[in-house]
Formats: sequence, C-alpha cells, structure tokens
Amino acid sequence: MHKRKSPLKVVPGEVRPKLAGVETVDAIVIGAGHNGLVAANLLADAGWTVQVIEATAHPGGAVRSGEITAPGYLSDLFSAFHPLGYASPVLRALDLDVRWTHAPDVFSHLLPDGRAATVSRDVHRTAESMERFAPGDGQRWTDAYAEWRGISDRLLDVLFTPFPPIRSGLGLLGRLGTADALRMARRLLLPVSQLGRELFDGEGARLALAGCALHTDLTPQEAGGGVFGWLLAMLGQQVGWPVPAGGAGELTAALVRRFTGEIVYGTPVSRVLVARGRAVGVRTADGRDRRARRAVIADVPAPTLFLNLVGERWLPPRMAEDLAHFRWDGATVKVDWAVRGQVPWANPEVAGSGTVHLGADLNGLTRYAGALSSDELPEDPFLLLGQMTTADPSRSPAGTESMWAYTHLPHRQSWPADEIAAHVERMESVVERSAPGFRSLVEARHVYSPADLERENPSLVGGALGAGTSAVFQQLFLRPIPGLGRADTPIDRLYQGGASSHPGPGVHGVPGANAARAALARDRGLTGGLYRAAVAGAHRAIYR
Repeated sequence: MHKRKSPLKVVPGEVRPKLAGVETVDAIVIGAGHNGLVAANLLADAGWTVQVIEATAHPGGAVRSGEITAPGYLSDLFSAFHPLGYASPVLRALDLDVRWTHAPDVFSHLLPDGRAATVSRDVHRTAESMERFAPGDGQRWTDAYAEWRGISDRLLDVLFTPFPPIRSGLGLLGRLGTADALRMARRLLLPVSQLGRELFDGEGARLALAGCALHTDLTPQEAGGGVFGWLLAMLGQQVGWPVPAGGAGELTAALVRRFTGEIVYGTPVSRVLVARGRAVGVRTADGRDRRARRAVIADVPAPTLFLNLVGERWLPPRMAEDLAHFRWDGATVKVDWAVRGQVPWANPEVAGSGTVHLGADLNGLTRYAGALSSDELPEDPFLLLGQMTTADPSRSPAGTESMWAYTHLPHRQSWPADEIAAHVERMESVVERSAPGFRSLVEARHVYSPADLERENPSLVGGALGAGTSAVFQQLFLRPIPGLGRADTPIDRLYQGGASSHPGPGVHGVPGANAARAALARDRGLTGGLYRAAVAGAHRAIYR
C-alpha cells in the first residue's frame, strides 16, 4: 500500500499552512475532478509543487457520494460503477487505498416482455443466459470472450497511453498479426447493431452489447458504437463492474489523501494567464492571480478551457473555427431512490445485477435513439439503473435498496421544470412495469435535472456526462478537435487534462495522467527542448 502523508484540511479560498504565502508553484491544476487529482498526484510524485484550484466546495467532480434521498441511504451522485477505473493501469499504479466490491451479477438487460440477458463474472453463467435466446449463442459468447482475453492487455494499453500509441500499437499488431489486425480495425468502426448481428444469433447477447454502447451518446446504428458495447461488456465479463466500498467518493478521498500539494476549494478560475504565447498561471474569481512556473493543467471541458478561460485572442484562428464545430453529448436526467425493501422485479433473474438496462428491446433502442437525434423526448425512455446496495451492502439498511436510474435527453440550453417532472414520471413508469409495486416502496427520491447536474459539477455542461460526443469524428486525434490527440495545446505550458481529451470519458484517470506526462516531458532538459519544438511545429502545421 502506498503510504503518503495525509493532506491538511482546506477550507474554501484558503491554502495549506505549509505553502501559505507562496504565490508561485510549479504547476496549477484547474479542477479537482478525478483527472485533475491524478495529474496533481503524478506531478507531486515527480517533486513539483502543485496547487489544485476547485470551483466547488468539494473534490471529485463526477466521482462523489452523499445522502441525498433519506438518512442512511448513500447515493453516488454521478458515476457509480467503475470497470474502467478498476482495470486502469493509471489508477493501479497510484496504489490507492480503495476496497472494491461487486454485485452477484454484473448487469442484466431486461426486455419489455420480461426476459433478461445477464452477464456474470462466471462466463458459464453468462453463456447459459445467452443460450436461452438462441442455440449456440452461449458458445459464441464464450468464444468472443476468449478472443477478448487474448488481446485485452494490449488493447487497454493502446487506449490508456498517450496518442499515438506507437509501442502499445505495435504490441497489439504483433499479438494479432496483419490479417486479424485488419479485421479488428473494421470491428472497431462497426455500429453496435451490426457487431451484434455478426457475433450472435439471438437478441439477448446482441442487447448486452447494445445496452452497453448506449452508456455513450451513440445510437445503435452509429459507426463506432460497437467498440464501446464490446469493451464494456467484455470488461464486465473479465473484471466485473465494481464499486468502491462506501461510495464512489471513497475513490476521490483516496486520491486526496495521497496528494501532498495543496487544494483550494470554492474558488472558480476566471482566466488562464497567458504571456507571449505561454501559460503563466490563472486568475481566480476573487481577482487573485496565481502563478505557475512550469505548467497549467485544466480538468475542464475543451470549450470552457479555450473559449472561456483562454479566450480567442490567444488561439490560432483555425482552432477557434474548429471549436465552433465541437459537439456535446446528450443531456441527462437522473433519479435516486431510497427503497424500503427489495426491488420487486417480476423477473427475479435481475435481482442480483448491479446494473439493469431496461425499457427497450433492439427496435426500442433504435426508436429511443431516433427520438433523441430528432431533438425529441422519448415517450418510452431507455433506463440505465443501478442497484447500489446489491453491489455494496453498506449503501443502505439491510433489506433495502439505494437505487438510481438515468436516461439521456437531447442537449438543450434549458429544460422547463414541468418537462423534467413529466419525464421522471415516464422513468418511474418504466421501472414500475418491470417491478410491480416499486412505487409503493419508495421512501424518498431525489432528481437531478441537466441544470442541477451542471450546478453541482460545472464540467457537466448542460447535463452532458461525456464532455463531448463519443462519435468517431471526435475521437483519437480528432478529440476534442482535429489535432495531435495529445494533452499539449498551442499555448505553451497549457495542457488539457479532462474528458474532452483522448481517450475520453470514464473514471480511469488517463486524460489527467497524459497531461502530467506531457508537462514532465516538456520540462526534461535537452529532450524537453526537442519535445517542445516538435509539438509547436505540429501545432503550426495543423492550425496555421
């Protein structure tokens, strides 16, 4: 276990006594979300003095917990299940003191007709569930999982290292060989509906993939959706979808405990200070300038960073043009419930699943996504539902359930309260149809509208959870806009460290780690000079 001195408590606007009075540090990190905290830890490990400046009164961004429904019922306010965090080599290398726990089953997709396709960490149990939908699909799932196991370590290395992943990419190519690599490249671009048809005969296994893909903003027919469905489903089979015991906030707390720099809360950053094309610090909303000798890392969405905090004056003209085409992912409405009893599922198979996808079959998923694409509210929303006490018994009293569900909405500037209330009614109706008597067991509920989500975490702009669409035109070297796909920006010593940058959303810490690595590479003697020159030259070529 990594032993670090616990940081002193910080109140809003104040600094730790050990750095009180110091106006300049090596690095300033904007935002104490998990990516910002990962970057801060890595820079502090390298011996840098680091100050994290957080706009809200709490660390963690979208990785937080609290009792928001009823006393004794602990809810994860935003993100909840963390297969990417559990598998992330970045978080593993930090050796965080977090205990993970699992539900008996990983997830179930519950069809409107009452049938369920269930993924368990026991591959034989999963295969039995898929076999009930089509003879042979049990073996097909087992074969698909064996294929995944053969390349998962190399593939995750490709996803979780800075772009371009030359060394890890060559390793994956060597593992696959040329013929299979070409076919894998095709698979990564398939819509999830097409991938499901190619791999399986029955609706159960196809829905397992499709429901996972709809954790993003992609439709079942959209290119690139297959890789997200395949990745989440196979990770669920391999490592589960675990949760931190005691709440998602325990992951944040572990990052804070490990960090030896300073954190300032309740202090929004209003401007990145730039001099001669170089980031030199930040100005906070209280009018105070804070200086950084070596780096400014921003764990905020790309439009917020470049258009609001930097300003177009310091951006290459073509970069400002590209940002005008940045696309957000959809909005979200989330409901948390305190349930005084077990959820009365009509199909008992889903009772042991930490996550339940419900409200739609394959055609229903397409209709749901089509409504969102048409800027309409789906009449029959598809729900992603979490049974948190099933995954972690500490979340509520014995025999009860702390539960949440969310669904996507079109991305809009604002939502009238009556529209949100009507959609929450639709969401509860979906649960009630699948679990008759559910409403009578609800002790209390809490609703987060898109505006509520953004108020609690300013990085969730308009209720968007992904800091930008997961569509293929905004991935890799196109994320957040056409460029290098790296944390470096055209402003020297300013780095992107949030989910708008490669490899995107998910609680894995990679954008923060990539930003810290870029800052360290730039500052490394002679090789740092070569690195700076190469990055600057590439940016001139891209944005001139």
